Amino acid sequence: MCIDASVALIETSSSTNKINNNSNDQERREQQREETLDLTPVLHVKDVYKSFSYKNSKNNGSSSKITNYDHISSEQQQQQLLSNSTRSLMTSSHEVLNGVDLKIREGEFVTIVGPSGCGKSTLLNIIAGLDKPDSGSLLIRGTVNNTNNSSSTKRIMIFQESALFPWLNVQENVEFGLRIAKVRKERRRQIADKYIEMVGLSKFSESLVYQLSGGMKQRVAIARALALEPEVLLMDEPFAALDVQTRDLLHDELVGIHKTTGKTILFVTHNINEAILLGDRVIVLSSVLKDIKKEFQIDIPRPRDPESPELYEIKKQILREFEGDLQIAKRK
Repeated sequence: MCIDASVALIETSSSTNKINNNSNDQERREQQREETLDLTPVLHVKDVYKSFSYKNSKNNGSSSKITNYDHISSEQQQQQLLSNSTRSLMTSSHEVLNGVDLKIREGEFVTIVGPSGCGKSTLLNIIAGLDKPDSGSLLIRGTVNNTNNSSSTKRIMIFQESALFPWLNVQENVEFGLRIAKVRKERRRQIADKYIEMVGLSKFSESLVYQLSGGMKQRVAIARALALEPEVLLMDEPFAALDVQTRDLLHDELVGIHKTTGKTILFVTHNINEAILLGDRVIVLSSVLKDIKKEFQIDIPRPRDPESPELYEIKKQILREFEGDLQIAKRK
């Protein structure tokens, strides 16, 4: 009787140990998975190349020759003209991105700065799914993005022009994407109200687009994007057309939105001051290399003083990178 009880006790203890071990193993695996997710960038542009082909006129001796069409048929004349026209065009290729590799971490505010024509907007269009790279890939949380269905509400673009619907009011513009996603009317209203209030336009929710200033239109565009809960907010020079005072005000509001929502933001600009005031990290694109030339980590709390010695030094370094590219371009 005592022996049976002892055996039963040993078996129970062994079974309990196995359960505890399995539980511990599961906890370790879950912890490892979470650590892996923390290390995995929300967005990884991996070795991306992009070029554009175009046709330009080729001026040579043959194109200036006058052909005598008197003794040939009209059909032969058309063929000759088409042949001359084809010979006078030459296909050229313009490289824009040359092996760009960029990782964006969760909740990071990254600014991309560079001169006109360095590929900033092209890179953003590829990330948004509005364009495709010639080669390379786009990884979303470690998974290669499906190029057949690359556009996603998880990556929302805000352009320089607000692209609002003029026949809809502010509330309806912000709700538009949610309506397409078939979100219930009551829920749409709640979400829209939340983000309209966040951008400070609650009093203008019934206003039409033509009644809004440029800065207010961009606020509506930001609210509409946030309403779709994107993982990454893409901004292509959204404040470039605004006056200085409005732009500075929207900088402060965007910083506040980033702090409140924790959204990952990728912001393209040609304005160095804007880049260093907003970004946790500033990416400098080179128009010569067609690639990332340098990165600057800015560990200064926001809002930032543009006149601070630390920011002034970073600005000087970025300007030196620009000047270096300019000298190389002049020598070519």
